[in-house]
Amino acid sequence: MDPLPDGWLWGTATAAYQVEGAVTEDGRGPSIWDAFTAEPGRVKNGDTGEVACDHYHRWPEDVALLADLGVNAYRFSVAWPRIQPDGRGPANAKGLDFYDRLVDALAERDITPVVTLYHWDLPQALQGDGGWMNRDTAHRLAEYAALVAARLGDRVGVWITLNEPFVHMTEGYGIGTHAPGEALLLDALPAAHHMLLGHGLTVPVLRERSAGLVAITNNHSPVWPASGTPADHAAASAFDVLQNRLFTDPILLGRLPDLSAYGVSRDELPFVRDGDLAAIAAPIDRLGVNYYSPTRVRAPHGPAASEPGPGGSVLSEVGDRIEDAGLPFEDVPIDGYPLTAFGWPVVPDGLHELLTGLRDTYRDALPPILVTENGCSAPDDDPGRRDQDRIDYLDGHLRAVRRAVDDGVDVRGYFVWSLLDNFEWAEGYAQRFGLVHVDFATQVRTPKASYHWFREHLARYR
Repeated sequence: MDPLPDGWLWGTATAAYQVEGAVTEDGRGPSIWDAFTAEPGRVKNGDTGEVACDHYHRWPEDVALLADLGVNAYRFSVAWPRIQPDGRGPANAKGLDFYDRLVDALAERDITPVVTLYHWDLPQALQGDGGWMNRDTAHRLAEYAALVAARLGDRVGVWITLNEPFVHMTEGYGIGTHAPGEALLLDALPAAHHMLLGHGLTVPVLRERSAGLVAITNNHSPVWPASGTPADHAAASAFDVLQNRLFTDPILLGRLPDLSAYGVSRDELPFVRDGDLAAIAAPIDRLGVNYYSPTRVRAPHGPAASEPGPGGSVLSEVGDRIEDAGLPFEDVPIDGYPLTAFGWPVVPDGLHELLTGLRDTYRDALPPILVTENGCSAPDDDPGRRDQDRIDYLDGHLRAVRRAVDDGVDVRGYFVWSLLDNFEWAEGYAQRFGLVHVDFATQVRTPKASYHWFREHLARYR
């Protein structure tokens, strides 16, 4: 088998609110997801992350699963309200102790800790001050990062400042399907900028306190026009700006993309201050890419024509919430591909298209890439858990990554989402992405066929 680049990371990923539970233990404060899940109708079946996978207590068992799997990296997130219950002030020692034990256990097994500082669980106290609509939250992120890096920085291999700011802005602040549940539509753009500013302010903080690599992760998607018409190509370009370029151009190029399709002048945004873009463009060591499937769009045809269909973007989840927003695109179903249990089309070639497209767009400005999330939800209705859908999904996407590497894209790692079945945000426990089945009533973990398949795949590279 052809070798992969030196230092390649094979891993799986989780996020704090999705797996930890223990939401009131050891000084942890409430997060926006604690508040959101407490509101009736926000999450399917009224599910919450109060217990989730009980990883806070069962982490030794989960680290053993990682070691048995044979990965050399584990991507997890730190819960901000576990470190600063109110989002500011001194660190909660018990919160840091938890992650200290976890990082030590990973290091003992030669598993590189890949730490995401912010995976959507903003302390509720900061949301009371406006959350990411408030510029001050960017400074609070850097302060929190300093506390975590001072404790863990000697052992962390990769720091990821933010996870999927596009999804957090769009679903959390734009349309309200995620915490904090705001529906500001395009008025949510300040949240995007403040998250990016928080990233930029955090980069030098991490550099001062750790030798670990610094990255940011976004959910990227190739955008396909529904037809060859100029109008549909313009719609695809507009959505590409929103999902992909708005969160990458400022970091890699030091400038905002063209926002004119949204009636916005990038030179006249009151929340962008002198020096902000320079701070945001602080050099990073890796670009994290989360990929699930492409997005297909067309020019708006009016509310009656807006019928959301399968797709891997937030468009497929919002339906009529955006039809009156005046946005310059509409979702179109992607036909001709198998679907995950989430209804997302399985398009491995889209990952190859995405990786080569990033290289062609950013050229020398593009740092090495980590595929920080890739995976699929599959139904939990097979008593034998043959799990063939997930195996086929992973096999196809790993082949796509291999082709991208062979085509000259500088990819340095791949992480499966997810290690465990977990709390899947607004879907609650209805969607299962894990390589390991979790019985949420008993917390029994059972490796699936895909776990064993991935372990065999990794063994070929040892």
